[in-house]
Amino acid sequence: MKLISAIIKPFKLDEVREALNVVGVHGLTVTEVKGFGRQKGHTELYRGAEYVVDFLPKVKLEMAVPDERVEDAIGAIEKSASTGKIGDGKIFVFDLEKAIRIRTGESGNEAL
Repeated sequence: MKLISAIIKPFKLDEVREALNVVGVHGLTVTEVKGFGRQKGHTELYRGAEYVVDFLPKVKLEMAVPDERVEDAIGAIEKSASTGKIGDGKIFVFDLEKAIRIRTGESGNEAL
């Protein structure tokens, strides 16, 4: 099992969720986050004052995926989250040692 963590632009969330559903990833956790990388932020004007927005709003998705679906999930995220512009995001993949469903006590792939 792997834990996939993806940082994407907020307006791409529904598109990514639908693409993941198509490839068989049905459960995920979504967190609103802020960050910056090469995109660096931007300048905004508020009540006549100019200020720099260093941290841009993003969405972090986390999902536990069986090994056989990892590449499909990564492909679905890449394709659906891409705009071709800077700031599209990143995907991180971690080994997941154990997963347990609290209600039933199932573990491993059965818990997903």
